[in-house]
Amino acid sequence: MIDFKSAQFCAAYGTKEQLPPCDKPEFAFVGRSNVGKSSMLNALFGRKSLARVSNTPGKTGTVNFYSAGDVYLVDLPGYGFAKQPQNERRRYASLVSGYFESRAESLEVVFLLIDFRHKPTKDDLNSINFFITTEIPFVIVLTKADKLSKNETEANRVMFREQMSLLEIEPDAVKVVEFSAINGLGLNELRHIITQLSTGEKEKSDE
Repeated sequence: MIDFKSAQFCAAYGTKEQLPPCDKPEFAFVGRSNVGKSSMLNALFGRKSLARVSNTPGKTGTVNFYSAGDVYLVDLPGYGFAKQPQNERRRYASLVSGYFESRAESLEVVFLLIDFRHKPTKDDLNSINFFITTEIPFVIVLTKADKLSKNETEANRVMFREQMSLLEIEPDAVKVVEFSAINGLGLNELRHIITQLSTGEKEKSDE
């Protein structure tokens, strides 16, 4: 059973060798630095500061595990922050790739966070390609949706679909959730996805 509101921080791991064995279903969260992962996790947990929100993009360099009943929610280091030293970026890359390589038995889905206000970055598109190539299930979450006007939202939906088509992906083939940690847009949908997958239920398409 999942209990989002009783979620607790478990541990942070800085190298792939430190990662724990797979003993619960896991739901991972990844995206560009400052895309709003910590704010999203806090919204899911119904807490204000369980996941630390940093004012310094790229500061978090660990894989952070949070236990929510019978599942783990896993916060992966943000990518794309150029000011980090090269050796740190290499460590991050090794840590994240090591996480994905070791979680075949436990990883249910990855939530890939992309800032809805902007065109997807090269790193965002590379991440999409990586998940498709490796056949890792993923959901795209368009964050900071509250920052857009109605007209901007419509325009950015069109732009995002165009970017997906450049990857030769049918836009409707990938689950996309528009999200705001401020007004709760998409929050129930994300909780529903996690709950369904953790209980072995399948998403019903177009129903």
